[in-house]
Amino acid sequence: MNKIKWPYRLLIPVLYFFTTSAALAQTESSAANTLNEWFGVINGYLDSVFFFDIYPGEYEMPFIVAWLVVGAIFLTIRMGFINLRMFRHAYRILRGKYQTPGTEGEVTPFQALTTALSATVGLGNIAGVAIAIIIGGPGATFWMIIAGLLGMTSKFTEATLAQMYREVRPDGHIMGGAMEYLSRGFAEKGWTGIGKWLAILFSVLAIGASLGGGNAFQVNQALNAVKQQLPILIDQPWIFGLVMSFLVGVVIIGGIRRIAHTAEAIVPLMVLIYVLACIWIILTNMDQVPVAFGKIFTEAFTPAAGAGGLIGVLVQGFKRAAFSSEAGIGSAAIAHATARVKYPVRQGIVALMEPFIDTVVICTLTALVIIITGVYDIPETADLVSGKEGAALTAYAFGTVISWFPLILSVTVVLFAYSTMIAWSYYGERCWTYLFGEGSSMIYRITFLLFIVVGSVSNAGNILEFSDLLLLSMALPNFIGLYMLHGKVRTALKDYLARLRSGELDREVADARDGQ
Repeated sequence: MNKIKWPYRLLIPVLYFFTTSAALAQTESSAANTLNEWFGVINGYLDSVFFFDIYPGEYEMPFIVAWLVVGAIFLTIRMGFINLRMFRHAYRILRGKYQTPGTEGEVTPFQALTTALSATVGLGNIAGVAIAIIIGGPGATFWMIIAGLLGMTSKFTEATLAQMYREVRPDGHIMGGAMEYLSRGFAEKGWTGIGKWLAILFSVLAIGASLGGGNAFQVNQALNAVKQQLPILIDQPWIFGLVMSFLVGVVIIGGIRRIAHTAEAIVPLMVLIYVLACIWIILTNMDQVPVAFGKIFTEAFTPAAGAGGLIGVLVQGFKRAAFSSEAGIGSAAIAHATARVKYPVRQGIVALMEPFIDTVVICTLTALVIIITGVYDIPETADLVSGKEGAALTAYAFGTVISWFPLILSVTVVLFAYSTMIAWSYYGERCWTYLFGEGSSMIYRITFLLFIVVGSVSNAGNILEFSDLLLLSMALPNFIGLYMLHGKVRTALKDYLARLRSGELDREVADARDGQ
């Protein structure tokens, strides 16, 4: 039998996808109930394994949250507070000042950053912040900011390791990320077996997180915002799922280069629209800004009744910050591994800007809008609050100040969700191919597209919990790698900073340009 030629062979998975999606749509109610039951079973198992309570007091401190907090503090100290020292240098790298010919990679440092940001600057900033305030009160915002600042060092460390241990394959594609520095880095220390099992565990968790937090949760929360403007989606949400799956499929078939180019175009635009809207609301309510900041700081340490106490507020802040910035999770390292840079530390310095942009800036702006408008604690939004429909609550907050803006926000929400999904599809696919080989990537892509439809018909609360569990669980194997391999990063950082201070790096760039 003759082989089916490209692109006609794509018709097989496409036809399978739409046939299955149509069947799912026709049995929407029963399918949703079954999916909710599946999510419930999976959530219960993961909760018992990774989220057991380690706090002896009245309130809960899940192990995995404490793991992220302690790890981020440890790395920040060990790296000499690199998170606060390299803003100017990171900006110069992004401008292309230190680009030298002959470096291997698939994308530029800026494209790698926008790809990673497209995964993090998303509904975590819109829906996640609202959910943190719903559960933990305004004080959760303070702990989100602290988590973002500490997470900058975690992101620096994992991106640097991803560059150090990446594998450039014969076809030019790069395999890099936590699965590579866990397996290859541990092998250097003589712990081949342990490293391999940790890499497998990370890959499995990342695949699950890509289908949950990077996919189903995104489309579900985007749908909650959009259906306020398109009532037809209230009764037929699968339509939104099918449209989004088609739009995502068009991009992810092209791999990291097409994803990077799409992210490079979308991310700056969607961030600009959203940030300007937030600033407008804040400026028109300047008299409320001191009150909002007062609530953020005072309730961070003396939480309002029902917010869960100090530990409860801290946990919500760090959970939502981790979900938003993904610092310490290991996911963004997969994107940063593909960047063309001469020194691994250089891309690590670029990567540390992610949590600052994502959590410290954008999440704080969202929190101020929600707190200033007070929508998290009024009778009119009781249903949204009880259902943890964070995106819809944020849209309501904008609508109280700018009556027509929920329509614009709905478009922005879709862009946020879309960009997150295309980036996470790449993360999941790299982990899938690490486990099963490059030839199986189409199976993952079709599965990813199906989960978009799943997210449109399933329950928001169950998907939120599933997303939290899978995403945060990735921190367990990843941070074991960061703990055990951080010494190599610290040595490389010292060497890089010495070269930078001596002017060697600037001379290197000048010589390379003179030689062209």
